[in-house]
Amino acid sequence: MKGAGLPGLVVIEGPIGVGKTALAKRLAAQFNAGLLLEETAHNPFLEQFYRDRDGAALPAQLFFLFERARQLDVLRQDDLFTRSRVADFLIAKDRLFAQLTLSRAEMDLYDQIQARLDIEAPAPDLVVYLQAPVDTLKARLRQRRGAFDSMIDSAYLERVNDAYARFFHAYSEAPLLIVNAAQIDPINNERDFDALVGELSAPPRGRRFFNPATHAIA
Repeated sequence: MKGAGLPGLVVIEGPIGVGKTALAKRLAAQFNAGLLLEETAHNPFLEQFYRDRDGAALPAQLFFLFERARQLDVLRQDDLFTRSRVADFLIAKDRLFAQLTLSRAEMDLYDQIQARLDIEAPAPDLVVYLQAPVDTLKARLRQRRGAFDSMIDSAYLERVNDAYARFFHAYSEAPLLIVNAAQIDPINNERDFDALVGELSAPPRGRRFFNPATHAIA
């Protein structure tokens, strides 16, 4: 499968804890594709954000915005269209988090800075939206041992999950594959991974749903 079977740019998206980064890494390795990661651990304001959301939301969000601009510059220099790539974030989603966390005045400032950066993100060839209920997200976060994951409270996770559902309900910028990620484990289960790869290898088109029979996660 290496070297073939993926569109030019595949974006794996979904709420915190759903497993998008792990899946992006595995797909990139499987298909010998380039890998573009959000690298949340590099954000120096993130820990403070989870401790004091109101006080640290703006610097945390601006850090991600500037990081997106930098990553896009790298993509342009490296010629995005010469190699398949897998990313674990959709740049258009940044505004989703900004609207969740910023005050009106902060949002105005964010918009002004974003406009000056003039970020022109390439349209993905396929977006994979990993969808799961909050209980599943919480269970998966408990399995992690990162410094930030244990700070995410249920109310915030519920808001994030709802925001993702609304965002992708209206999303039409690229072909979209919506995956019921509560029922499969494509990271640790080979059958699930192979089934998902089969869906990804099909020509991208419109909006599709992947809701396999449960056989991986209890």
